Amino acid sequence: MRVGVNALFLIPGEVGGTETYLCETLTAIARNHGDISLVLFTNNENHAPLKERLGGFTQIEFVNLGFNATNRYARIIREQFQLPSLVKKAGVDVLWSPGYTAPFFSACPQVVTIPDMQYKSHPQDMTLLARITTDFLVKLAAQRSRRIIAISEFSKKEIVRFTTARIETIDVIHLAADPGFGKRGADAEASRALQSAGIAGKPYILCISNTYPHKNINALVEAFGEVLDEIPHRLVLIGRPRFGEPAVRAAIASLKDSSRVLRIQYLPFHDLAAIYQSADLFVFPSLYEGFGLPVLEAMIAGTPVVANRTASIPELGGNCIYYTDGHGSHDLALAMRKALAMDVAQRRDWCEKAHVQARSFSWRATADGTVECLRRAISVIDPRRRI
Repeated sequence: MRVGVNALFLIPGEVGGTETYLCETLTAIARNHGDISLVLFTNNENHAPLKERLGGFTQIEFVNLGFNATNRYARIIREQFQLPSLVKKAGVDVLWSPGYTAPFFSACPQVVTIPDMQYKSHPQDMTLLARITTDFLVKLAAQRSRRIIAISEFSKKEIVRFTTARIETIDVIHLAADPGFGKRGADAEASRALQSAGIAGKPYILCISNTYPHKNINALVEAFGEVLDEIPHRLVLIGRPRFGEPAVRAAIASLKDSSRVLRIQYLPFHDLAAIYQSADLFVFPSLYEGFGLPVLEAMIAGTPVVANRTASIPELGGNCIYYTDGHGSHDLALAMRKALAMDVAQRRDWCEKAHVQARSFSWRATADGTVECLRRAISVIDPRRRI
């Protein structure tokens, strides 16, 4: 089977978990499905990084459309008008679009991944024009694709709720965390990673998330303020500023000691395992997630997790997370106190249970499910046709 992959959405370092999803799934497909050839349609920003990461697989080809995807509207035009002709020229059997949107016209069957419908539930994360454009394109992709991939049961329900997609055309295929997050490196290497990040020497609570409003980072800062006098920890926030940044900055400014909050916009991937593993607690206060990959990464790393019992999080966390049922700072503070109060034996047992839960998800399973979905799209009659 010859598969086209629409990677035009990908701007390295900017699309969060969707970048991990694309790269890890393609890697697992290339390693485990020798009968699959892949044609990646790329942009100027991602062409070289994708070739560096995936170019060692002989069954992967790269076709650069030669434009800058940082211009969102240029990307839309290229996707709708240039990509279809290149797909036809490449002779692929099916086109997979992993990033929400897909071409209106295609010479072959299409599969689209719609990770979530966050722009509908939390519209404040986007400008009005971006919301209108996204809504049109996502609904179009759902209509034109023979199969749709949702990354959780929660996302599947959201897709049905907000689009005209038929539930029987949606396949739920979970994501996974890199097993490397659970491997302990040499003490010297971990020390170097912590020193490089500026967090060596003192205990810390960790959160990895950009500051979109729905990520609720301001509530975490306020919760930290409630427990600040009771614990020696710093709060380490790793992520880029987004539309929710003013609320986060205001929350930090209101703390009794704002110097105990450390902001880091970016860390190299190879340092993340040590950062997760060395944290006393990982807190993920998000109100909406299609999957919630950082939660799974922290569980693999052996770090206790506090998160809201909302959206997809219970689906992957099971009974291995300290949940809060409220969305405010006080509920988060209570859960943080409870998690930090565990003794050594309780923490060990809790983390072992979480590690087993997280290891039940694998990129091999993601790849296998994706290949099966692509085959199904080719083999079935187009559901839009009526006799």
